[in-house]
This record gives sequence, C-alpha cells and structure tokens, in this order.
Amino acid sequence: MNTMLRKSVLGIAGLAFAGGVFAGPATAEAAPTTAHAKPVASVMQADKPAVDMGKLIPHGVQGEQSRIDLDDEQTANVKAIIAATKKAGMDERAAVISIGTALQESKLENLGHLGDRNDHDSQGLFQQRPSSGWGSVEQITDPEYATMAFLKGLKQVDGWQDMPLTEAAQTVQVSAYPDHYAQWEQQAADLVAQHWNS
Repeated sequence: MNTMLRKSVLGIAGLAFAGGVFAGPATAEAAPTTAHAKPVASVMQADKPAVDMGKLIPHGVQGEQSRIDLDDEQTANVKAIIAATKKAGMDERAAVISIGTALQESKLENLGHLGDRNDHDSQGLFQQRPSSGWGSVEQITDPEYATMAFLKGLKQVDGWQDMPLTEAAQTVQVSAYPDHYAQWEQQAADLVAQHWNS
C-alpha cells in the first residue's frame, strides 16, 4: 500500500477511534479498541529450534499494546533487521528492540523524505537524520546499514539487555515521545519469534 493511501486510512481509523473514545461504548459489552496480545511461552517452526518468549520480553510488556498488519515490504524489512542483528553478533532481544523501534518510527516502512510532513531530515526505518551523523540519505534508507547504525548506538548503552524496550530505544533515538516505543514490544517479539530461525 502506498504511503499516502496508508496514511489516509490510518487517519480515518484514528478519527473513528477518537470518536469512540469520546462518545463512549455503544453498549456495556463493547470490545476494547487496542489489541491485547497474549504472549506464548515459545514459538516453534517445523524442524527449527523454538524461540523463548521469556528471552524476547524479559520484563513483560508495558502498557497497552498496538499491532498492525504487515505487507510484503514491511515483512522484508523485519527480515532485514533480523539479518543485520545476527551480522552484528547480537541476540534476539536486540532484534526485538530494533523492530519495536522501527515499528514506532516508521511502521516498518523505509520512508524517504516526506516534504512538509517530514520531521527535520529524518528518513528510513529508524527515522535517522543525516544532520545528526547517522549517515547519508542513501545509507540510512538502506535497511541493513540503518539497523547496524541503530545497533551500534544500542551497544553503547550500558545495561541495554536489562532495560525495558522503550528505555533502551529512547536512549538511542532521543525521541520527543519516549514512551511510545513500549506499545510495539509484543508485536516485535512475535515477529522475531516467527522469523529469527527462518
């Protein structure tokens, strides 16, 4: 789905959600609008070793969890993040933090410059900025390079392995919205469990 169409659909969905929040549920039995993911102890693919969900989310998830459906491009970006994490010699937890960060920053879309809607010169999966030293536009829009740059920053965070996802991501990203990363932890863990051994 192209970015403009996706943003329109998400905008309409956001208005519908906001209308439901302010108007209240239609009945006392109304279903919640936020996805509540249920963690699984381990995920196993045929003839592949299981991935321990306890290792992927060592602190449990924090707050309400969000979830989006991924298209082929987004799934390819998940796989690229996992491959770069392995290439960097880092573990599944680093992949969860990376994917959760990219979910928040770009919804796993490799975004180019968005014109007037752009946040400064942020681009790519992690919305990294050339002016902040992350690399050239060509580099930060390359999923492997962008992931390796993010992981280089993560490695410099003392104790990142023992931090909640949102704290580790924020330490690297320095976002204006530091708590927003937390909402993606369950989906990021599920994606790592699904694709780490594929």
